[in-house]
Amino acid sequence: MNIIEYPKRQEWAGITARPHLDVSQLNDTVARVLADVRQRGDEAVKEYEQKFDHVQLLSLAVTEQEMAEAEQLVSQELKDAMTLAHHNIYKFHESQRFHGEKVETRPGVTCWQRSVPIERVGLYIPGGTAPLFSTVLMLATPAKIAGCSEIVLCTPPNREGKVNPAILVAARIAGVSKIFKAGGVQAIGAMAYGTQSVPKVFKIFGPGNQYVMAAKQQVSLHDAAIDMPAGPSEVCVIADETANATFVAADLLSQAEHGIDSQVLLITTSCDMLHQVKNEVERQLLLLPRKEIAAKTLENSLLVLVATKQDAIDLSNCYAPEHLILQTSDYEELARKVVNAGSVFLGPYACESAGDYASGTNHTLPTHGYATAYSGVNLDSYQRKITFQHLSEEGICQIGHSVELMAEAEQLQAHKNAMTVRLKSIE
Repeated sequence: MNIIEYPKRQEWAGITARPHLDVSQLNDTVARVLADVRQRGDEAVKEYEQKFDHVQLLSLAVTEQEMAEAEQLVSQELKDAMTLAHHNIYKFHESQRFHGEKVETRPGVTCWQRSVPIERVGLYIPGGTAPLFSTVLMLATPAKIAGCSEIVLCTPPNREGKVNPAILVAARIAGVSKIFKAGGVQAIGAMAYGTQSVPKVFKIFGPGNQYVMAAKQQVSLHDAAIDMPAGPSEVCVIADETANATFVAADLLSQAEHGIDSQVLLITTSCDMLHQVKNEVERQLLLLPRKEIAAKTLENSLLVLVATKQDAIDLSNCYAPEHLILQTSDYEELARKVVNAGSVFLGPYACESAGDYASGTNHTLPTHGYATAYSGVNLDSYQRKITFQHLSEEGICQIGHSVELMAEAEQLQAHKNAMTVRLKSIE
């Protein structure tokens, strides 16, 4: 772990910079796979499943029999935990429902918005080193609340052609419409273009590796919207002298075990706390089953000592972390100063794991500094706002002449005329 003490503000850009990856060759590979899936559909998807996931599939669709088998393979205790999480996620996202009101901007001029669900959405659920069944709940639950008529899920199968049973159970709990055995770039292509089996969707959600992210960005140019650009997962913890070093270390390690490209950053105003956390991380690391992955991540982690809490929050806002944990005595005051973060966890007991699974907030969040401009997934992610307006004769008289003047000033005579003929009709 790397320690930086009292960095000058001009050094912050270097501290908060993410690794730059040359994706030019990767993008070429992704483009070729996408073009093949667009042209050959199911046949291409199956061939890439054999090539990349080492499985020969007769059919891409998960059957009802496989869903029933999954129910038997998942313990009732885990099902209960999923149900609790689903309830909390549902409750939080349902509170985000939009209630549009009609606004009379001028007498006779009425404008309003209506929220309309995206009809077909696609969810990508990774199945590699950690099958993320929790992400099924996070993505499908708000889609169901929003009223999306078709929720399509793609996830890679194992070498026996089976999908992780917890993923299937979570999909049933959350109301997924159709599930397909497809991973990686081929899954993104299948949902973006549609195949003989997989319906074309209008927006794609979900995390993935560099190839999946590149595929999402490529299809977003012409074929399907995506939730957000993304990079490796990350956490920033701000801690003062009152923090619990054991808790802080556990939070850093919970992020570090995601993958070797994850980001871990501690900002503290206490030199003593910095070293306590460092020692505690080293102790807890040895107890983790995924310690090799976490250790690799920690090689690039940063423990930063700053002079004041204002410096700490300013550095965090510069970093714009996916997850921000405030373990300070004045966390409520600091929280008011947060302007760039995906999701914020306040106080000693609000660990990132709570938000990852069961508190109710969504864990699909902007990474790689995109929290400066993007929100995490929420109910609005699955809906569009359509504006409506109605003008009466009185409304035409109220704004008609202004419209004529502005259209003429922009040299758009047909625009002016569309208003002029209406004004003349009511003279």
